Amino acid sequence: MFNRFRIALAFALLAAMIVSISVSAKGGFAFISITGASLKETIRAADGELTHDFFAFADFSQSKSDAPADPGVGYEITRYYIDDNREVAFDKLHYYPDTGFVFYDGIVNGSSEYDGKWYTAKTEIKPVFENKLSDSALTVTSKPVDPTQTDQSIQQPQPGKSMTVPQLVMPVVATVSLATVVLILFLSRRRRAVQ
Repeated sequence: MFNRFRIALAFALLAAMIVSISVSAKGGFAFISITGASLKETIRAADGELTHDFFAFADFSQSKSDAPADPGVGYEITRYYIDDNREVAFDKLHYYPDTGFVFYDGIVNGSSEYDGKWYTAKTEIKPVFENKLSDSALTVTSKPVDPTQTDQSIQQPQPGKSMTVPQLVMPVVATVSLATVVLILFLSRRRRAVQ
């Protein structure tokens, strides 16, 4: 009877973990800002497809590319999360929808192994991105955006304040939960084998 209870508890924990993972996958960033030479003003977008996760524009772990000779017209994208009712820039990238490239500038006030490299953009992001651009008024002129140029208007985290990233916490919690469930199942089977 006690073993059945532990197994049921383990499955309940596993189900809760799966639900929390699927919820966190839909969370991601609060919004993105889009700037570019062809835009009259900065666009702010909270569309789920543009903000749902770190790899929304390109899978940085698998789609590394050589630098293109001419990537075309690009847009600077800064991704934000909310911390204590403040908009905090998490990272910055440049997206080139016509040629399908992404230049990942990097994490604001941090670094990662993906920084300063070119990637192939996900094809499914282009129509979503272009729909967002069509919602705003475009000017007639367009010139490429330089990915090495920095935008000084981004709100930086204040020194001395801890920078929390809720979307990165969930995978750690999920991994610990999964390890706990596996350990409970292993110990219950082992105890059953001994008896």
